[in-house]
Amino acid sequence: MAFSEKRENNGAAEDSNHSRLIKLREFDDTKLGVKGLVDAAVAKVPEIFRISNNNNKHQLPSDLDHSSSGSVLTIPVIDLKHPNTTAAAAVRREIVGGIRGSCEEWGFFQVVNHGIPEGILDEMIQGVRRFHELDPEIKKRDILIEYSKQVKQLSKTILELLSEALGLEPNRLNQLGCGAGQLLLGHYYPACPEPEVTIGVTDHTDASFITILLQDQIGGLQVLHRNKWVDVQPRKGALVVNLGDLLQLVSNDKFISVSHRVVPKRIGPRISVACFLRPLIHKGDTDSPPVYGPIPELLSEENPPVYVEADVREFMRIHSSRGLDEPSPLQHFRV
Repeated sequence: MAFSEKRENNGAAEDSNHSRLIKLREFDDTKLGVKGLVDAAVAKVPEIFRISNNNNKHQLPSDLDHSSSGSVLTIPVIDLKHPNTTAAAAVRREIVGGIRGSCEEWGFFQVVNHGIPEGILDEMIQGVRRFHELDPEIKKRDILIEYSKQVKQLSKTILELLSEALGLEPNRLNQLGCGAGQLLLGHYYPACPEPEVTIGVTDHTDASFITILLQDQIGGLQVLHRNKWVDVQPRKGALVVNLGDLLQLVSNDKFISVSHRVVPKRIGPRISVACFLRPLIHKGDTDSPPVYGPIPELLSEENPPVYVEADVREFMRIHSSRGLDEPSPLQHFRV
């Protein structure tokens, strides 16, 4: 009898999941996105986006616990202070030390005094807003090109600092092609009428080497730190840097790629621009794809490799074929 009831429950769950998938496809086919719901003055979050309190995969935003003591945790802030000047060797060592601690403990940090003018950051945010709000101005294309160029230059500096933080030569990660490919995504999150019953983006890690994020002042990004969700407080003029799975792999777990998510807000729209730095891979290339494993200089008898070498195309295929809430592709390449 118990076995029969279990089969019936499993069947009901499968039917429910199938029905939800059909509704999600129908929603996707409208090509209007969540903004279309807001434009239609929807006052309730549709059932397909609701998360049950019994869902063990995701905590609802209302379940957020900053710390057992009640104090609010914040991710580290790194002041770059012109790290490329040779006269500031002591400052550079301080920066490298701060980045090392952030990468080992958090996998996230914010950077200020990074060299990208605040006006460009503001214009990039407005460009994403104009795009989603159907403003016909062509200027948004110009700012996209300029912002991409500036972030590309900043990424080279950050990869140099990360190399030094790992005890490597400054150009090591750049030589590996860690920042050769650049994927830029603009996100537009409308105001949510019921933020307590849904999630903006479920918890996940990035498949990149690093991700550089520009966010507006509304907030919503959270980082999982010691089993607690921590708000990444917006800081005017700052950029958020988080480590991706590929950097965790080549660092042999010395630096960590951590789970993060976006919780919805009653105010909005929330706008962010994520730049994913990853290997350069062209579709249709006949050349062998890049292969990455733990960097040899980081290995020893006391610190053997914990990953096998990963074909980047296979790594990205696993990442793109999984759901956001499924395990990181790293698990497929562990020794």
